[in-house]
Amino acid sequence: MQQKTEPFESMFIARQPVFTPEEAIWGYELLFRAGLDNVAVISDESQATASVIADGMALATEGMDNKAKILINFPEKLLVEDAGFALPKERCVVEILENVRPGKDTLAATRRLKDAGYTLAVDDFVGQEELRPFVELADIVKVDVLALDADPARIKQQLAGLPGSVTLLAEKVEDHKTFRTLRDMGFSLFQGFFFSRPEIIPGRKLTAAETTKLQVLGELAKPDFEPSRLAAILRSDPSLTYRLFRYINSVGFGLVQKITSTKRALDMMGMIQSKQWLRSVVIADLNPSPKAAELAYMAVHRAKFLESICSSSNRNVCEPDTLFMTGLFSLLDAMLGMSMRDILKSLPLEESVVEALDGNGDLYDLLRLAASYERGLWGETAQRLKRLSLDSSEAELLYIQSRSWAQKMLGYSKAP
Repeated sequence: MQQKTEPFESMFIARQPVFTPEEAIWGYELLFRAGLDNVAVISDESQATASVIADGMALATEGMDNKAKILINFPEKLLVEDAGFALPKERCVVEILENVRPGKDTLAATRRLKDAGYTLAVDDFVGQEELRPFVELADIVKVDVLALDADPARIKQQLAGLPGSVTLLAEKVEDHKTFRTLRDMGFSLFQGFFFSRPEIIPGRKLTAAETTKLQVLGELAKPDFEPSRLAAILRSDPSLTYRLFRYINSVGFGLVQKITSTKRALDMMGMIQSKQWLRSVVIADLNPSPKAAELAYMAVHRAKFLESICSSSNRNVCEPDTLFMTGLFSLLDAMLGMSMRDILKSLPLEESVVEALDGNGDLYDLLRLAASYERGLWGETAQRLKRLSLDSSEAELLYIQSRSWAQKMLGYSKAP
């Protein structure tokens, strides 16, 4: 009997941003999930494995800035089988996992990649002597600052013996204070969820532009919102109208001719999609910084994912629009550098959404499910899916489809 394969599950990935000291996007680490046991992608045939990685990378990088670097984890078997050569060396970083041992075969494979011009990184370094042969060949050393308790003295101690030529990447940076300390210590790259947590600035007030955008979001959240009001909002902002035309003429509505009328565009999209598009665009416009752009993308992706799984969950009552708003507003505090409670004062949202954004209530579980996907926490993801009676394959397909939708909504990619 032929063994059943799971080609879709082997393609599932999460991506985590890597930032520069200026909090601009330098690249992304891709975290692959292969099969139900959540292990790294390993195959007996190196060519097949390399193909999976290459296809997975293409899936993850759709709509991504083509200058962004891509870090991909390599377990020992992938390294020795030269799977890295399936990836473009100009863009990809081969990340050697911390449990790979520098034996004859692994070191020879690493040198082959190095000689071919690939960028090499050593993962989860906390001073392990057994990793030194890899460190000597590496271009990037990723220091697990959480494993060192984010203690500057302990971190400095582990940096003392590193070659001066390596680029230092601090991973698992959880707050802005740690980020600033490590930046001052000489780290050049930063990975972790400090960027998705609010850095509360004392005395921070919303600007007039931010207040206006939040008012628009609040109005779009009203259940009695009128279509005529949507047209009025668009007419008041020419840039929104332009982007609406660009969006509807590029996403494949089966148009025979270009749409140049706002009313026609809204009629074609329908009220629900029109509201989703405008909400997504307003969120993306709240803060022009690169960090905020990444947060806006995550928020729109979350929103569509939560809306999509609504009908598949075991919830007795499920309102797709409510779940969409929950995901969309879930990162506003990090985007604006304010507490969520202060922001919610400007948004007339229903109680269930407010509860979820405050870390409570029925919707919070679904919000945490989206966050576990983003972080590549596959064990936690599986537990949450089980608790919500959600099918893993179906949920992951919805997650991938939601990512594509978010990219198109924000103009990151074009439909065929």
